[in-house]
Amino acid sequence: MLLTPLYNKPNRILERQKAIQNDPRKIMFRLPRSKLYIGVYGAMFTVGMLGTTYGIVSLLRGKPSE
Repeated sequence: MLLTPLYNKPNRILERQKAIQNDPRKIMFRLPRSKLYIGVYGAMFTVGMLGTTYGIVSLLRGKPSE
């Protein structure tokens, strides 16, 4: 009786599936919080690529001669 709200829930999968499939937006933007996830992924990818580019450029330049 105490845990009934945890396992006695209505099944809303079909409703959510129909709502998501009928959404006219691109598939990557249909789910909730997808803009947040894509924005965070884009920022992390950009930082990673900038770090990689900086590392490659510094390796190509070599150590400064004294």
